Amino acid sequence: MTSLPNEAFVRFQELLQRARQTATREPTAMTLATAGADGRVSARIVLLRGFDERGFVFYTNLNSDKALQLNANAQVALCFYWDALSEQVRIEGIAAAVSDGEAEAYWKDRPRDSQIGAWASRQSETLDAHETLERRVAEFETAFRGHDVPRPEFWSGFRVKPRRIEFWSNRPARLHERIVYELNEGSWTTRMLYP
Repeated sequence: MTSLPNEAFVRFQELLQRARQTATREPTAMTLATAGADGRVSARIVLLRGFDERGFVFYTNLNSDKALQLNANAQVALCFYWDALSEQVRIEGIAAAVSDGEAEAYWKDRPRDSQIGAWASRQSETLDAHETLERRVAEFETAFRGHDVPRPEFWSGFRVKPRRIEFWSNRPARLHERIVYELNEGSWTTRMLYP
């Protein structure tokens, strides 16, 4: 798939940098919308863990609802909204697994307690009591004591390769600025939209 146009990539990079300079608690928080094979749509907040001209990356348990939906239907939407900037970015695209090398490199940079948590959580499954989760955390802390925590086979990442990206900027009298980049037959086009 053709890489993100440089103008859109730079604009997103600048917005994210500006958001990081605000009091926003999680400037990398984005809504991820997925749909399963049955058409049921789900949305949740995940954290952007990397981006470049190829797309936007997040990580998850591969047995989670989101990963199962992505495997059934790779079409997704992302949405960033930074209230402090009065800016929004909407992205539509196709999710594809990151390479094992990318997942491994990111895993090694995660805090150890997050690594243990990934092993302990049976993400999206029913939990009978919080004590069960705490017990599983303690079991994995013991199992990995004294050495690095390996990345589980059930944990990796996805890259959303954009086909459409829209930048929305708040303007007075609700005359918002909307600029869209769209990939059509291998080429990117850009246009403005009415608010």
